[in-house]
Amino acid sequence: MILRRVLLVLALGLLSACATAPRRADNVQGELKAQADREKSLAQRPHWRLTGRIAVSDGRDNGSGRIVWQQDGDAFVISLNAPVTRRSWRLSGGPGHARLEGLDGGPFEGADASSLLRERLGWNVPLEDLAAWVRGMRASRAPSDIAFDDKGLPASILQYGWTIEYRQFGVAGGLTLPLKVFAERGPQRIRLVVDEWAIEPAP
Repeated sequence: MILRRVLLVLALGLLSACATAPRRADNVQGELKAQADREKSLAQRPHWRLTGRIAVSDGRDNGSGRIVWQQDGDAFVISLNAPVTRRSWRLSGGPGHARLEGLDGGPFEGADASSLLRERLGWNVPLEDLAAWVRGMRASRAPSDIAFDDKGLPASILQYGWTIEYRQFGVAGGLTLPLKVFAERGPQRIRLVVDEWAIEPAP
C-alpha cells in the first residue's frame, strides 16, 4: 500500500513537471509589442517581391502553380503559371483599378482585384489582406487575434473569419518573413510556399 502511494505521488509529480507553464501576461505584452514593431518596419518597406508556389481551393474546384508577386507600394503585379494546364495569367493594378490578362476572352478589367479574381477564376482571395498576411502582418482594417510561437513569431492570425497559420520563417533583407503560409475560411483554402523573398530597404 505504501509503495503504491509513493508511486502515485511520483507519477503526479512527473505529470506536473511535464505540464506547460502558463504564459505570463508580461510575456504576451512583450510579444505584441515586438509584433507591432515588426509590422511598423515592414510597412516602411512597401516594395517587395516573392516567388514560390500557391494552391487555392474552395472545396470543389482548385488551382495551383508558380507565383511571382511584385508589390510596389499600392501597385502590384501577380503572375501565375500552372504547369499542369500550361496556362498562365497576370493580374495587375492598384487602388480602384485591376486588369487580368491571359484568360480566354480577356483581358478583363474591374475596380477591384479580388472581385476580378472571384468573377473570372472563382478564387475567393482577399488580395489586400493577403498582402499583409504573407508578410506575417495583421491586415489593418479589422480586429484580429494573434498567437505566437516559442520564438515570439506569429504562429497564427485570425481575421475576417480567416485563420492564417505560419509553418516556417526565413530571413530576407534583415527581416524575418514567412516561408509557408496556410490560410483557410470554411471550405476556402490558400497554401503558399515562398522560395525567395526580395525586399527593398526602407527609404
